[in-house]
Amino acid sequence: MALLISKNDKRARTLILLVSFVVFAAVVVLGRVKLDIDAGFDVHIFAKINAVINSLVAVLLLAGLYTAKNGKYDTHRRIMMGAMILSIFFLVSYIAHHLLAGETKFGGTGTIRTVYYIILATHIVLAAIILPFILFTAYRALIGENARHRKLAKITWPIWFYVAVTGPIVYALISPYYT
Repeated sequence: MALLISKNDKRARTLILLVSFVVFAAVVVLGRVKLDIDAGFDVHIFAKINAVINSLVAVLLLAGLYTAKNGKYDTHRRIMMGAMILSIFFLVSYIAHHLLAGETKFGGTGTIRTVYYIILATHIVLAAIILPFILFTAYRALIGENARHRKLAKITWPIWFYVAVTGPIVYALISPYYT
């Protein structure tokens, strides 16, 4: 595969960590803010959009894994870039939802409540840490360090896939409690 960017590990590390920190900080800070405005539409549409985007990312991750395992690297690259672009759209929609809707309390009881909170907790923790892994994995591919890319992808892919799959599950469990 041809190199898409020049190798500069120091600059890449700085940029990846900076972007990861800014995104994490924005999600944490903006997740605690609720704009008191009437948007004129059901703001929970963003949560539904998020679930759809996460589902599409999960499908793309499966397709990316398949194409990589079958040596279709150009297709793999396009698919994975698509997953990254969709993840950016997800982030914008996620922030919009939390700014406009605020927090929703889960109303289930018993076993489903326990299951929900286990899925939610693991989803949040892994979503919080996955971004730099995604960016470092992509960087290694873009500079043509395929062995390092594959080594990182073995860590990144299952975590990213878990986050993409559990997002719609969290939505399905919490959406009945949206008001």
